[in-house]
Amino acid sequence: MSVLRVLSYNVHKGFCSANRQFLLKQIRESVRRVDAEVVFLQEVVGKNSRHEARVEGWVDEHQLEFLADSVWPHFSYGKNAVYDHGHHGNAILSKYPIIDSQNVDISLYPRSQRGLLLSLIEPGIYIICVHMGLLGWERHQQFKRLMAVIDEKVPAGAPLIIAGDFNDWSGSLHLRFTHTLKLREASVQVTGKLAKTFPAKRPVLRLDRIYYRGFNAVAAKRLSGEPWRSLSDHCGLYAELEMQL
Repeated sequence: MSVLRVLSYNVHKGFCSANRQFLLKQIRESVRRVDAEVVFLQEVVGKNSRHEARVEGWVDEHQLEFLADSVWPHFSYGKNAVYDHGHHGNAILSKYPIIDSQNVDISLYPRSQRGLLLSLIEPGIYIICVHMGLLGWERHQQFKRLMAVIDEKVPAGAPLIIAGDFNDWSGSLHLRFTHTLKLREASVQVTGKLAKTFPAKRPVLRLDRIYYRGFNAVAAKRLSGEPWRSLSDHCGLYAELEMQL
């Protein structure tokens, strides 16, 4: 592996931004066409008994398995938001074997259930799928928990990728990733600025990121326009990361 193709995407539970259409099949086809080797997904539904009964075209299997299908043989799921009729959370799809995976609860109050999904893939790359909270104080507390997880579970100097929906409206959290954790971000390295990814129809907020160490970004782009603007409420974020020797 010299260059790793990475995609981060909040799939909005398979619905369009207005929640009127269930588009998981279209999302799967669009994600497949990107041909990423590792995919970081947020808001993936594990089970929803209400939608099973009411939503036309609802898939019978776990959304993770449906999205992975035969393209990504290795995958992991972190159950974050749990409710009476089901649950959803973060997921990772990988073309490389997943050696180990664990989900870390970073929820700070019941109405905002969040998690970090940490996986180790061959050949020794640590990857973390993130979905942080909507409130500033909440995100900064979750960042502290993320730092503790990295200190405890990721060897110093090991290749690391952290991607997902950071909900960092102000950009203050970005400085902590770059200054405190000493990570680089793909869009910043390639274009000089964070990508605007939300809302998908007319992106103005820079919410989705791909941070890393042990790599150089050789390509990065926001996946916007059609079909992306008609799928989830977020744009996808794609990067090609060259491993440092």
